[in-house]
Amino acid sequence: MHYDLVDLRVFLAVLDEGNLSRGAVRCNLAPSSVSARIRTLEEAVGTRLLQRNARGVSSTPAGVVLAEHARRLLAQLEQMHADLSPFAQGVTGRVILFANTNAINSFLPDDLAYFFNEHPSVRVSLEERNSGTIVAALVEGRADVGVMAVEEKHPLLEYLPYRVDELVLAVPRGHALSRKRAVRFSECLEFPFISLLQGAALHTFLVRHAGDIGGRLDLRVQLAGYEAVCKLVGSGAGIGLVPRSAVSGDAGERVKLITLAEPWAHRELNVGLRKLREPNFYRDELVACLSRRRKS
Repeated sequence: MHYDLVDLRVFLAVLDEGNLSRGAVRCNLAPSSVSARIRTLEEAVGTRLLQRNARGVSSTPAGVVLAEHARRLLAQLEQMHADLSPFAQGVTGRVILFANTNAINSFLPDDLAYFFNEHPSVRVSLEERNSGTIVAALVEGRADVGVMAVEEKHPLLEYLPYRVDELVLAVPRGHALSRKRAVRFSECLEFPFISLLQGAALHTFLVRHAGDIGGRLDLRVQLAGYEAVCKLVGSGAGIGLVPRSAVSGDAGERVKLITLAEPWAHRELNVGLRKLREPNFYRDELVACLSRRRKS
């Protein structure tokens, strides 16, 4: 390569301003220096990147492609600096943790707070994913630790028991289903649902199970968290499936919780990590902390 990051920044500045002189001002460079850098880029890629017009300059087809790659490259560079910044401020380690919706909304907030009390200089990158995606991320090395519910255990992963929870049906007081002690999932599909947002692990999980029995969720409203789901259910807007552990005392006064008579409603959450893994002290400390919290 015969160009550098400054050349890419200059090219994008000129393109965004639509004018070479304004691009030069934006970069605090002389117009002649900007012209030279643009020529350097064009010589390096072997084609013109900008074309002059009545209003200034615009990109050629090649310029459009270069701009797309340059923006992505510079964004990744900024993210790299953002990820490295905590280490300059005394951070000693980082752990990538993937977890499903249930764990994030019910158990992990308190457990992570306990971990940070023990290791204040560690950063945990927490991402919400469905359990199948978490397994794949662990196997591929994109996550250090996973908290998920699995039906079949992957042979390359080690599993440690974490928590046990239960999906229950939340209905408004006086609802047609409120007198039942237990319901099948198929019965629930007859009513409008208050659900988590599309992409949430539990939402994906329920859509899949509805499809397995030839049905679908009638989604009336989609919200970001279980507390909001319970509040809207309590108002009479619909029904919802939520983990029992995520229902607060206040929400329990407004809604009726009914047992879901499905084997998959009982959720055994496990902490997962690769059997063959690189040494990582803080990953192991986090796993040990989650195991201790399970017993508390």
